[in-house]
Amino acid sequence: MKKPPLGRWLLEIVMAGAGVAFLFPVYALVTLSLKTPDQIADSPLSPPTSPTTHNFSAAWTSASLGSALLNSAVVTALSLMLLIALGSTCAYVLARRAQGLGYGLYILFLLGIVLPFQLGMIPLYKLVDDLGWLGTYQGLVLFYTGIQLPFTVFLYTGFVRALPSDYAHAAMIDGCTQLQAFVRVVFPLLRPITGTVVILNAVFVWNDFFTPLLYVGGSGKETVPVRIFSFVGQYVSDHGLVFAGLILAALPVIAAFLVLQQYVIKGFAGGLKG
Repeated sequence: MKKPPLGRWLLEIVMAGAGVAFLFPVYALVTLSLKTPDQIADSPLSPPTSPTTHNFSAAWTSASLGSALLNSAVVTALSLMLLIALGSTCAYVLARRAQGLGYGLYILFLLGIVLPFQLGMIPLYKLVDDLGWLGTYQGLVLFYTGIQLPFTVFLYTGFVRALPSDYAHAAMIDGCTQLQAFVRVVFPLLRPITGTVVILNAVFVWNDFFTPLLYVGGSGKETVPVRIFSFVGQYVSDHGLVFAGLILAALPVIAAFLVLQQYVIKGFAGGLKG
């Protein structure tokens, strides 16, 4: 048998090193969450000799992670529903009318991706305050929908352009309106890119810290990152509780990604073809 070339061995070594580099933070996170404070002080990165799950129960009760997870789930779910509904319909119109006004609107959406949202934080905060939505779910959902809509439209538009328009035309010949054709025929075909939209936007909304701190801080409706931040400030010396809380906060997003990962790849592939 022929020996593999030297370049292949070097590539495998580099990939193995990259894998170790990516997995090391996960190893440290899990290891520290299973140790007592004394064990962390003695040997923080060695495998736990007598692992304990006390940190997880203590983190759940001390930081009130249950209510924080519920708040994050409500805000994320409502934001995703609006983003999917608005983003898919806008993208369908822009993709089918790629000339004139449709193209100009598409460029405006792209500008919304390029411009940092921090530039408008003060007027946005003032708007939410005038609406009386500070400390409410509505304020966060409105913010996330507006901020993530350009990115969502961009993803959907690339995928819709790759779809043949014959499906919608056939539905309209059978008596459907354009909206009915989109809802009954086109939208089910957008399942791959919808999975991509869900996972990417969910990760952003779930992990965002600054916006919930600004809009719902101190209201009792803080999301997971804000509650973890206050938890770290209170138990800064007990790293086991901190890392256990981080694991509990990350589990829902990891589960969602494992379920939808095939749609993420298909969605990007379809968007690149478009």
